[in-house]
Amino acid sequence: MSNSAGHSRSTPLHSVSVAGVVREDGRVLAIRRADNGTWEPPGGVLELTEAVEDGVRREVFEETGIKVGVERLTGVYKNVNRGIVALVFRCRPESGSERLSEESTAVAWLTPAEVSDRTAEVYAVRVLDALREGAAPAARSHDGRQLLG
Repeated sequence: MSNSAGHSRSTPLHSVSVAGVVREDGRVLAIRRADNGTWEPPGGVLELTEAVEDGVRREVFEETGIKVGVERLTGVYKNVNRGIVALVFRCRPESGSERLSEESTAVAWLTPAEVSDRTAEVYAVRVLDALREGAAPAARSHDGRQLLG
């Protein structure tokens, strides 16, 4: 399979990330990332030998101090510029309390309106997709800043 135009062939290179949209009492858990200052749902790169749901639980706990139960897949998002495929899951908090980590400078429970105000479009849509009841998982592409298509 080719990932480039013309006759040349190449091997597509992608990384897989996972994120958890943790919801409770009409709010969702978000972090302000230490590396770039942006607000996002907690998540990160899936380890090579790690099961997907284990990766979600690990990433959310590492970045927030909250242990979660994974409910369901709510969306698949591809950054076409960086080759990152993100799997986003709706989660429920089970135990723990909010704390900062090396990866987060703030942890907060935000309303959907606050998510839309504080996060970039490509992260806000992940949260809003996860909050839709009964909807099939979304499949979206973006360029790192805006949705495509």
